[in-house]
Amino acid sequence: MRETEYRHDPPAGNPATGGFTQAIERARYLLDRAPGLAEEQAREILAVVPTSGEAHLLRGLALMAMHRLDEARDALHEAVRRSPDSYDAWRALADALVLLGDSGGADYAHAQQLRCQAVDPALQAAAVALCRNDIPFAERALKQFLKVHPTDIAAIRMLAEVAGRIGRYRDAIALLERALELAPQFDPARYNLATALYRFGENGDALAQLDVLLAKHPRNSSYRNLAAAALGRIGDLDAAIAHYEYLVEHHPAAAKIWLSYGHTLKTVGRQAESVAAYRRCIALEPEFGEAWWSLANLKTVTFDQADIAAMVAAHDDPAGQASVEDRYHLQFALGKAWEDLGDTEAAFTAYAEANRLRSTELAWDGAVVSALVERSEAALTPALFAGLAGGGCAAPDPIFIVGMPRAGSTLIEQILASHPLIEGTQELPGIMVIANRLGAERLHGRYPATIPPRDDLARLGEEFLNESRIQRKTDRPLFIDKMPNNWQHVGLIHAILPNAKVIDARRHPLGCCFSNFKQHFARGQGFSYDLATMGRYYADYVRLMDHIDQVLPGRVHRVFYERMVDDTEVEVRRLLDYVGVAFDPACLRFFENTRAVRTASSEQVRRPINRDGVDQWQRFDRWLGPLRDALGPVLDAYPYS
Repeated sequence: MRETEYRHDPPAGNPATGGFTQAIERARYLLDRAPGLAEEQAREILAVVPTSGEAHLLRGLALMAMHRLDEARDALHEAVRRSPDSYDAWRALADALVLLGDSGGADYAHAQQLRCQAVDPALQAAAVALCRNDIPFAERALKQFLKVHPTDIAAIRMLAEVAGRIGRYRDAIALLERALELAPQFDPARYNLATALYRFGENGDALAQLDVLLAKHPRNSSYRNLAAAALGRIGDLDAAIAHYEYLVEHHPAAAKIWLSYGHTLKTVGRQAESVAAYRRCIALEPEFGEAWWSLANLKTVTFDQADIAAMVAAHDDPAGQASVEDRYHLQFALGKAWEDLGDTEAAFTAYAEANRLRSTELAWDGAVVSALVERSEAALTPALFAGLAGGGCAAPDPIFIVGMPRAGSTLIEQILASHPLIEGTQELPGIMVIANRLGAERLHGRYPATIPPRDDLARLGEEFLNESRIQRKTDRPLFIDKMPNNWQHVGLIHAILPNAKVIDARRHPLGCCFSNFKQHFARGQGFSYDLATMGRYYADYVRLMDHIDQVLPGRVHRVFYERMVDDTEVEVRRLLDYVGVAFDPACLRFFENTRAVRTASSEQVRRPINRDGVDQWQRFDRWLGPLRDALGPVLDAYPYS
């Protein structure tokens, strides 16, 4: 039915002549049928009654239905300003902010939803504290309330919100599961549970909850957006793309959804479409630094002068639209643009500024890693491993690729994953989760001396295999975990998975570290934003791997990137011999492999091997003094340290 067919059904109300209620009802009736007419009716109401929070809400909902998200957000902000106790207005605002990628704003709107739901004065006080981010007061008040009212769903849900705010996702999950036991049809709690599970890394369980929600509300964009993100994490990329295709069709002005869509297209090798998605994102928000960096990070896009001018204008915008995050993304992208043009001074200046800005958001403490290396040298002895012999999980399935980022690990993974017996997954968190539980992140902890006795090791190995199973999409017997930071935990890996393979991807210290300096990582590599800090980290890595070579000789197979480039077949045959599989010619044609690749090297490993990146650092050598000093003897000893 066309929009025009709704013009007189129900009859229009005229708020100017006392028909306010009738006009609101008509706008609400039209909302799902003809959102354009609903928005027109809401504006007519607001022309006469500009203070009507309900009319602002209806206008915002109509604008969302028409995919005009920025206007919808503004209308809904006005709705909650006019009606600060409207649960529906805060819920709609939260949905709009999720689609716009404003997770912080969405969390605040969600907290206001909880406040509106609270009726008891004690709950209202806790909800207000939650909105003000006064977590200690909110937690005390809610726990006290639940002692008297242990089945109050609103209080349970609010306490789960408190737990989630401070990163206690396991507690949040338990509370939300309890809320759903009491009220299985309470969809807001189920969505909160899915979100908490996703943030905790339990993506399969998050999707199970989202399946329930989407069965009831298949058009809910917030549910689809979270489902797409969770599907991407577990490697079900076709399903993720299907959700993103729905989202960009129904919300074509949502820049951050275009960005996520572009990331997923890039991962599956649909490069031209990923470029188009990133370009669409930039057209919607020219100052959106992450979109510019995403184009640069493909490593195959060359920016023209118009692109450079647009990035400079976005960075220097006098209106202040570009955030710190936008500006460092823009500077990383500008560094790539200037480097491609051969202007090394401008490129290094941009890279240095990008790293300076990014480091202001981080609290990296290199002493934690250095202390871990010292403890590892003391604890990981031949006697220790002799005492652990015979323990652990005997499964030979995992192949760990460890080392520095940007050292050729994605190339090694792509070569191995081209073998019919080996599956490539992604950078899996399982080993780091186990290590952190044993105290690896503590500056003054005891790990790895906390590695359990022999009889407990098999359980941990099986835990890693079970947690990794969701990432395995084929029946190939071997699989790869490419988490580079696992170099810190090779001793633990040997203890709990004694038959697993460990490959150390090694690259020239200056080439490797400068490549990291040019790279913005979404998370997890806080050492990489300062040359001296990175040199210290690289030296710590080499020091620990040397120790592993001494106490577990032959346990780790080392691949030097430069040798792989110069003599590929010899190095590939050595690699496959170590893994224990027969040579397969497909491993030399790794660039024909259409598997999904998630890392910054995704497009590079889809081309034949070349020397393009081997010596790029030399053009920047005059600025690398702090890195050389921090590397010390490790630099001179390469590649035989």
